[in-house]
Order: sequence, then structure tokens, then C-alpha cells
Amino acid sequence: MGMRVKQLSQLRNRIVVITGATSGIGAVTAAKLAEAGAVPIITGRSASKLAAMRGRVSGRCGFYELDVTDNADVQRVVDRIATDFGRIDVLVNNAGFGLFERFEDAPLEHFAKMMDTNYMGTVRCAKAVLPYMKSQGNGHIVNIASMAGKLSTAKASGYAATKHAVLGLTNALRAELAPDGIAVSAVNPGPIDTPFLETADPGGGYAASVKGYLLKPAQVADTIVRVIAKRTPEVDLPLSAGIGIRLYGLAPRFADKTLGKLLNRK
Repeated sequence: MGMRVKQLSQLRNRIVVITGATSGIGAVTAAKLAEAGAVPIITGRSASKLAAMRGRVSGRCGFYELDVTDNADVQRVVDRIATDFGRIDVLVNNAGFGLFERFEDAPLEHFAKMMDTNYMGTVRCAKAVLPYMKSQGNGHIVNIASMAGKLSTAKASGYAATKHAVLGLTNALRAELAPDGIAVSAVNPGPIDTPFLETADPGGGYAASVKGYLLKPAQVADTIVRVIAKRTPEVDLPLSAGIGIRLYGLAPRFADKTLGKLLNRK
């Protein structure tokens, strides 16, 4: 307990920008960071959802409308945050969505929209905060990827491709930015019980089939907070899934035969 308190104390007064923070794990993470004494900067596209978040977060915080698919908007908002708060210590790239569809049925625009938000949104925000972090001599970029970025399954070709891209970017940036004192982390959750699934799986079939495996938003948010406090390079959630994916890499044919039905529930 003492070690955990010490780790969380390191978050005090840290300026933490979170994209896609008006619902789901972004919103819960913002609230938990505020409880730890950090200063969460909550961003999202919806003004009404941002207004609703004001009652959920205690202490010093910030609220900004932000569209991660708009180059100019990202730069404008990041510049304003840096001016208003004096620095940017941490960026949590959480904005994203998924659509679970068969490849042959999915329109091309769905692939493009997911890539523009999930991957290019991460690129835009990271590039916007980087000059501030480099001038400070430190910083931390946390990319919320997915277990889908390590193991693709049926009906997730478009979404999984975006998360594979996020993980590739994360690994490259970790090595590139280390000399500047900037840490880069990836958090890779499995399916979470959030509004994300309402968009990805409107019929509810997938959510029902994995009900026993769904992560709670608080579990993921707690992990994100610990990753920020400890500057952990990468975390898979749940741990058992991370181990399973490593075993899959060692024997993919065997895994396809024995785990195919378990993995492909969409």
C-alpha cells in the first residue's frame, strides 16, 4: 500500500491531456487521476458531454472541445492547453471507435474513418504535444491500443488494423524519444463494458458472447493511472489474454484449431 501511495503521489499536479474523455474509460481515468491529485484535461467532440463531465471530476481540471481528425483543431487546442496550464506532462491518446463487420461487407469509408480517428488521431495529438515535451525535457505519451492490435479476429479487420498501426507507432516512438526524456507507453485492453461496444456491435451479439470476459472500465482506468505513475512501457489486459497471445505466436496453427471458436465470437 505504501509503495502504491508513493507512486500515485508522483501524479500530483501533473497536467494530463486525455482524448475521448467524455465517456467510457477516458472519463473514468480522468476522475481517478483527479483523485490522485493530477490535473486531468478532458477533451472530446461533444460540448454537452463535456458539460456533463464537469460534475464527475473534482479539483483542478480543464475541458476542451477537440476533434482528433482535424489537424488545425488539434494544434489549436493543444496550444491553448499549453498556454492555459503552462505545460503538458502526459498525453493519453484514448479517442477511438470500432465497427465489427465482415471484410467483404464493410464499406471503404469505414476503414478510412477508423484509421483517421484511431491511428491518425494518435499521430496528430502526439506531434502537437511533442514540441512542448521536448522543451520541458520530459513527458509521457500513453497510447490506448487494444489486444486486437496483437491478435486479429474475424469481423475486426478494419479496427484491428488501426490498433496494429498504433502499436507499431508506439514501439518506434519509444525508442526515438527516449533520449529526450519522453516515455511512450501502450495499454492493450481486451473487450470492455463501455459504450464502445454499442457502436462496434449494435446488435449486442458480441457483447453477450463475451459477457463473462468483459473488463470493467475501472479496471482499465486503474491500469492507465499506474502506467502513468510508473512510466510502464506496455501492459496487456487481462494478463491471461497477454499470455495467450504470446503462446499463439509460438504455435499459430495449433491455436487456430483449438481456440478458433473462442476467439471469433463477433
